[in-house]
Amino acid sequence: MDPSTLDPRTRSALKDAIRTIPDYPKPGILFRDITTLLGDARAFRRAVDELVHPFAGGRIDQVAGIEARGFILGGAIAHQLSSGFVPIRKKGKLPHTTVSIAYALEYGTDEMEIHSDAVKPGDRVILVDDLIATGGTATAAVELLRRIGAEVVAACFVIDLPELGGADRLRALDLPVRTLIEFEGH
Repeated sequence: MDPSTLDPRTRSALKDAIRTIPDYPKPGILFRDITTLLGDARAFRRAVDELVHPFAGGRIDQVAGIEARGFILGGAIAHQLSSGFVPIRKKGKLPHTTVSIAYALEYGTDEMEIHSDAVKPGDRVILVDDLIATGGTATAAVELLRRIGAEVVAACFVIDLPELGGADRLRALDLPVRTLIEFEGH
């Protein structure tokens, strides 16, 4: 499900609610800051409603959010779907028995983890984060969820940076991807 399925006014309103910060975190990067969208009650509600829409009335057992902005969006989505919420965190942040995965970053590697009992085998799970860029973090999160028995039914993001190919990487894993808006560049 790509952004072209959204009403053009909705797409424009969501785009307008996102602040762009040039040269952050390094020169040449245009950082897409969703804190302005989160602070705008109407835009936040609209984004959550649009992410929930394809799954309303279906069985979603858990919504998994990637630290940190995925927690905010994922919690709201889980609430609307009457689902549980599962945090996927950076290594060392979860207090119980965990399963971890290392994944590649532009400048090295990182690790994230999930509680080993966060889902039951066969639980239908949606993965949520604010933005999909290269897809490294999201791909690792999907692998982590599948490793503990989840049936990952979709991945949802407010923003897609299509030139970086992350959404296509997830689709190559036979995973539907829902994004609301696109920005050119990275």
